[in-house]
Amino acid sequence: MNDYNKKLKEEIAKFREAGHKFVNKEITTADFKGKSGGMGVYAQKGGQAFMIRLRIPCGILSFAHMKLIHKFALQYGLQRIHLTTRQAIQLHDLDIDSVCDIMETAIDHGLYTRGGGGNFPRNVALSPLSGVDKAEAFDPTPYALEVNRYVMERIMEYHLPRKLKIAFSNNEADTANCTINDLGFLSVLHQGKPFFKMFLAGGLGNNPAVALPYDELIPLDQVLYHVEAVARIFAAEGDYQNKGKARLRYIPKRMGEEAFMECYKKHLAQVKESMELNINVDAEEIWEPSDQMQSFYIHTDSGNLIAQKQEGFFTAVIHPQCGQLPVKALENIIAFLMDKQQDIRLTMTESMYIRNLTREEGEKLLAILEEVNQVTPIGMSISCVGVPTCQIGVLESQTLLKEINRVLMENKIKTDYLPGVSISGCFNSCSRHQISEIGFAGCKKRISNAPADAFELHIGGAAGNNNTHLGKCMGAVKKEDIPDFMVKLSQALNAKGMYFMDYLKEYGEEFEDLTKPFLIP
Repeated sequence: MNDYNKKLKEEIAKFREAGHKFVNKEITTADFKGKSGGMGVYAQKGGQAFMIRLRIPCGILSFAHMKLIHKFALQYGLQRIHLTTRQAIQLHDLDIDSVCDIMETAIDHGLYTRGGGGNFPRNVALSPLSGVDKAEAFDPTPYALEVNRYVMERIMEYHLPRKLKIAFSNNEADTANCTINDLGFLSVLHQGKPFFKMFLAGGLGNNPAVALPYDELIPLDQVLYHVEAVARIFAAEGDYQNKGKARLRYIPKRMGEEAFMECYKKHLAQVKESMELNINVDAEEIWEPSDQMQSFYIHTDSGNLIAQKQEGFFTAVIHPQCGQLPVKALENIIAFLMDKQQDIRLTMTESMYIRNLTREEGEKLLAILEEVNQVTPIGMSISCVGVPTCQIGVLESQTLLKEINRVLMENKIKTDYLPGVSISGCFNSCSRHQISEIGFAGCKKRISNAPADAFELHIGGAAGNNNTHLGKCMGAVKKEDIPDFMVKLSQALNAKGMYFMDYLKEYGEEFEDLTKPFLIP
C-alpha cells in the first residue's frame, strides 16, 4: 500500500505542474482535461476554479472520512459539499494547489480521487440499504467492496476507450441502477440459493441503451472474472478514435447483441484460464424477500425514516436540495454521531443515509437537520451540478430545481402526488433524466430567430429488474415556463387524487393536452 500511495503522490506532483500551466493558458482545456479526469479533478467554467471528486467506496462513508472531508471544507473556506449521483462527494471552487494538497492528504488517510473521472472504472455503485433492507434478496456489500478493491489496485494500469461503470443492486427495485450500467449485478434467489443476475453494456446520454441481461446466473464467488472480462472486451473492441461512440454500449450496437455475447464469453473463458479470481468472503445470512417492495423514494408520511429488517432500527434519510449539503449541517451530523456506532451510506440520488438508529435517535437527527432536509418527493428531486460549475453544461440545472420548488411553495400547491424530477444541465444524463418519471435535459432552442434556454421534457421512464425503460421525449419547454408547467401538473394530479405514473397510464391524452401549450413549436 505504501508503494501504491507513493506512486499516486508522484502523479500529483506532475499534475500540479500541469494545473498551473492550464491556469496560465499554456495548455488547452482539452489537454488539461485529458490529464485531470483520471485524477478525479475537473476545471470549472472559466478555467480558474476546480472541482475534486472524492471516491467513497460503494457509497460507504466512514466516520473518519466524514470528519476529514469536514476538515477540508473548513480549511479551504467551503460553504457546502456536494453529494453526487454516483455516491461520491465533490468539493467545488478550489484553486489548483488546494486540489493537489487535498489529494495528497486524502491519500494518507486512505481516501482516493484517482479514476474519479476520465477513462477509468468509476466508483462501484451499491444499493444504499444493502444489509438492512426488508426487501433485499441478500446483501451484496462484500462483493461490491471486493470489486472496488480490485479496480482500485489496478487503477493506474487501465487503458480503456471511456469510463466503465459497475453497479450492485440488492433487489429488483434496482436502486443502484445495474440495468443501465456497463456491468451490473442484481441480487436474486434461485431455488433458495443466492446468485447474481448480470447485465451488460447499458448506459444513458446520447444513444442510450438498457443493459442486456446475461443468459446465466452468476455464482457469488465468480464476480471478479466478469469484471476482468468486461474490461478486456471493452479494451479490445471499444472505439479509441471516436469519443462520441466509445462507451461499451456501442459495441453490441456495432457487432450485434448475439455476436457481442459470444465475444464476451470468449474473453471470459480466457480470464478463467489465466487468472485465479474467486472471491472468498464470509457467507452472508440470506433473507427471504418480503411480499411488498420497499419504495426507494420516501413518501411524506414516512418522516424520512425507513424501518430496517433489524427489529427496532431505522435509517434516517438526509436529502439537501440539489445534493448541496451545508458545511454547518455536516458539522451537526458529525456531532450527533460522535458517540454512536456510525453506518453512513451515500445514495445515487444525492442523499445521505444514516443507518442503524433507534426511532428516537432518527427523529432527533431529522429534527436537527429540519431546515436543510427535503421531505417531499419533489423536494428530493435530483439535479446535476450544471452551469456555472460544469464546463460542458448547457444550462443551470440546480437553479431550475430551486425555482420549481419556490413557485410550488409560493402558490401553496399541494405536492403529495407529484413525483421527484431529474434535471440534467445537458444531454449527458448525469441526473438519469432518461429513466425518470419526469426528467429535464438542458438545451438551446431558437425561438423567433433568437437563441433561448430550454429543457427537453422526458416522461415515463423507470429502472428495475424487467422494468427498465427509457422515458418518452415530449419536446422542449422554455426554462422560464417549467415551474408553471409543474404547478399545472400538480393541480391535475390533485384533482384526480392520483400519482403521476398512474395518471399518465389512465389519462395519457389529458396529460398531452396539458403539456402541449408549454412545448416549443
